Amino acid sequence: MFFFDTDKHKSPHIHAEYQGQFAVYAIEDGRLLAGSLPPGKHKLVIAWMEIHKDELQADWQLAVNGKKPFPIRGLDQ
Repeated sequence: MFFFDTDKHKSPHIHAEYQGQFAVYAIEDGRLLAGSLPPGKHKLVIAWMEIHKDELQADWQLAVNGKKPFPIRGLDQ
């Protein structure tokens, strides 16, 4: 989560990386804002975001207010 990157993407978002490929997703609706991931990994990111949507939104608010966001479990944990 790059919370000082609001000028480029204009909304709360996350950055995902898989084997050198990068994608940026809107937290609100999972919309792909930039980049791409392989289709299977894209689906996993979307599913993870749906599961953790409230946590992502809360972390975004903390981060933009200069506070440290809480860690969010990945799918492999």
